[in-house]
Amino acid sequence: LLLLLLLLLLLLLLLLLLLLLLCTFRREAQRDAAAEPLLSSFLYASILAHDSFERALAFVLSARLHNTVLLPSQLFDTFLEVLLTQPDVTAGAMADIEACAQRDPACLSPSMALLHYKGYHSLQTHRISSALYRQGHRVMALALQSRLSEALGVDIHPGAQLGQGVFLDHACGVVIGETAVIGNNVTIMQGVTLGGTGKEIGDRHPKIADNVLVGACSTVLGNIAVGEGALIAPGSLVLKPVPAFAMVAGAPAKQVGCRQPQSTAQSV
Repeated sequence: LLLLLLLLLLLLLLLLLLLLLLCTFRREAQRDAAAEPLLSSFLYASILAHDSFERALAFVLSARLHNTVLLPSQLFDTFLEVLLTQPDVTAGAMADIEACAQRDPACLSPSMALLHYKGYHSLQTHRISSALYRQGHRVMALALQSRLSEALGVDIHPGAQLGQGVFLDHACGVVIGETAVIGNNVTIMQGVTLGGTGKEIGDRHPKIADNVLVGACSTVLGNIAVGEGALIAPGSLVLKPVPAFAMVAGAPAKQVGCRQPQSTAQSV
């Protein structure tokens, strides 16, 4: 009974946070529509016409990913069903919005990330495709992976596991393999590959712990662990495990320093 009450309280808290987030989006959309009349129709269709965060997100994603055979109305229904029935997907989407606002100085508002950030769109498409993949809808999940790669240049296998508060900055040319695991509050820059060596089968992709920063154009290969709070410098080739709070650089990457544990969450 106590566990049930706790779950109900958590659901009520999530609903409250969703309502507050929607109110923030609506206020920002109304402000921006008044300042930029040319965008008023876009802002109305994307945010102001919807009565929930889930519906607004489903609309934005379907508008971004549809093509001649994946119709926007069909994608919208598919995305919305997952968002409404999988609280972890919605919670991840909310945490990723906060990550954009906190870690990107160029992000003017949360609604900017929702409307325009292809890294955010890529993550939420993956979260939805991953939920479908776990439910046995693997063909649909893989179709979404293919469409995401084609439309936004980000290739994340639906089998990959992502934590909350993930930030894909710029999100050009990011590749994440099937058995990769990414923790909470991880930042991944453009051109990053979390892949396999080609010599392994089964569990063959990196395991990235919480609060890790993976620099631009870095490559991490194989079933290796990157410890909590680690920093991988841009252009690095990581082939061996990385200790917690280590700074690595080079090809192949070697440890060149350490980060302070108390600063990683703020500076990631």
